[in-house]
Amino acid sequence: MTEIDFYSGGGDRLHTACRLVATAVRKGFKVMIYAPDMATVEQIDKLLWTFSATDFIPHCQTDDKLAEFTPVTLSDSGRNPPHDDVLLNLGPENPPFFSRFRRLIEIAGNTDEDTQAARKRYRFYQDRGYEIRHHRLGAV
Repeated sequence: MTEIDFYSGGGDRLHTACRLVATAVRKGFKVMIYAPDMATVEQIDKLLWTFSATDFIPHCQTDDKLAEFTPVTLSDSGRNPPHDDVLLNLGPENPPFFSRFRRLIEIAGNTDEDTQAARKRYRFYQDRGYEIRHHRLGAV
């Protein structure tokens, strides 16, 4: 069964995503970042290059021919994931394909809209019997 971790209190969702991805990669995990649209894919792509002066996070889009060898992949469709390790969801809805991954990372943003969407996703997983771990982060 997929392990689900919710993170809140980290400030900006995309910066929080970068920090969590960097931690996962340092621990040897592969991560697929699922974004709701191509504009968000492009934002997270740029941010992964610039968010830290000391962390280098190799990444590409899932349709890239090197995706299966790259620790972090980006997708706005969820099609053809190159692994089943960790999925980080940046979308407002639960990804319909999340259960094929060993672990799911969800981030509750700091706006009312993000918080409401996160609560809805949380209830969805909880209603289906998933054990959910909640982590409170300090904003950086």
